[in-house]
Amino acid sequence: QVQVVESGGGLVQPGGSLRLSCAASLSIFSIYAMDWYRQAPGKERELVAGITSGGSTNYADSVKGRFTISRDNAKNTVYLQMNSLKPEDTAVYYCYAHRSWTGYWGQGTQVTVSS
Repeated sequence: QVQVVESGGGLVQPGGSLRLSCAASLSIFSIYAMDWYRQAPGKERELVAGITSGGSTNYADSVKGRFTISRDNAKNTVYLQMNSLKPEDTAVYYCYAHRSWTGYWGQGTQVTVSS
């Protein structure tokens, strides 16, 4: 049973920073692409950032220049460094590990940006 577990969410003031972590119990973590999605209340889930097995990254326009995705294959972990947070970044953040037609979701971690 593959487990994908997010951590690091919480309450932060506008302009603040958080770092999310996602640990996946995959036997060969390095061959999986890893994505961060988020879902705000009443909205659809959206892709925030992704990193391929080769380390290429992509970002939603709304977070470019503020968020950074990275991975540590030795720790089976992907990170999302979030800086200059805005109230509109408030959402549940989900980690998604995928390769070919196989994908695994985490349970999500809540990020709330509020003063």
